[in-house]
Amino acid sequence: MHLARTVFSQLMDFIPRHEFRAIVHRHRGEHRMKRFSCWDQFLCMVFAQLTSRESLRDIETCLRAFDSDLYHCGFRSSVSRSTLADANERRPWQMFEELARILIARARILYRNDRFIAEVDSAVYAFDSSIIELCLQLYPWARAANHLKTAAGVKLHTLLDVHANLPVFSRVSVANLNDMRMLDELVFDPGAFYVLDRGYTDFARLRRIDLAGAFFVIRAKRRLRFRRLESHAVDKTCGLRVDQEIILEVPKSFDGYPDRLRRIKYFDVEKNRSFVYLTNNFLLDARLIADLYRSRWQIELFFKWVKQHLRIKAFYGRSPNAVKTQIWIAITVFVLVAILKKELKVDQSLYTILQILSVSLFHKESIYQLLTKSHCQSEDADITNQLYLFSS
Repeated sequence: MHLARTVFSQLMDFIPRHEFRAIVHRHRGEHRMKRFSCWDQFLCMVFAQLTSRESLRDIETCLRAFDSDLYHCGFRSSVSRSTLADANERRPWQMFEELARILIARARILYRNDRFIAEVDSAVYAFDSSIIELCLQLYPWARAANHLKTAAGVKLHTLLDVHANLPVFSRVSVANLNDMRMLDELVFDPGAFYVLDRGYTDFARLRRIDLAGAFFVIRAKRRLRFRRLESHAVDKTCGLRVDQEIILEVPKSFDGYPDRLRRIKYFDVEKNRSFVYLTNNFLLDARLIADLYRSRWQIELFFKWVKQHLRIKAFYGRSPNAVKTQIWIAITVFVLVAILKKELKVDQSLYTILQILSVSLFHKESIYQLLTKSHCQSEDADITNQLYLFSS
């Protein structure tokens, strides 16, 4: 058995400490702080995410129960709920965003050979947002909309790498921010596919994707006015109905996107519904375009997973800084588990790994053995020259 270190300590080995210290130094995270370092704050919040703690008092109580093991887990200060609350309120959340981006870049290298759609070699991204509802009385800065006087929330905007199932871009905003404005913050990779819901229909912004040399696949809005230029034959046995080249007719839309577009109509037998897609890619098979849009469901599953299994629906602080800190550390934990799964070559799902870790953080056992159930035999378990008291 691995008796030297706790599982939690081994898990933190996957965090690049030297880069974390450089991030803290750049953001002056420990300016005028005599104790309770940013690393201690990060460890507390990771522990809270992995074990689904309910409150700051809950975090404090549980960590103090393992007071003798905290030093060996990396903690260098005693844990106090007031000190942790102050750290979440005051220390810049951008530190944890930057750390998450470093881990995401590392995870994408590990998952680069994975292919959600085998026929598409290019990168495929799905972009969407999800609202995290809050109480307006506790979070008055997070009003959802001007006409809703009792609703509040924040919106998590995410660009998901569909092949790797990893977020590559995330932003946290108030819930009344228009989703299309976040498209302006994206840097588009040439040759990549960006899959969007019809709520992102803004032809001037879609034109930016085209000018960047990237491709988009978006669900068309109803009553789209267009002029058909050319029709292509389709195989209706696989659900395709229409494959056309069109040009927009509404002057404002045409000014935003004056070039040709490809319009594909697909009938989903399982849902008994028809879907119409628009794309600027004229080379891929029409069925692959439909499959690309169906891959957008991956981002919905991502939002569902993090909301169900990580602590981002209830918060330990009420300020925007505390909320964003908690959300970015939750994303960091998600990516950290993904890295752990790939580097240790564990066959378990992310959910299973998270559940195992949640009940074994302070166990002194090899994290690989814990996740694979392959316990190594001690070297001195069988001593061949051992004398026997009785001979048979």
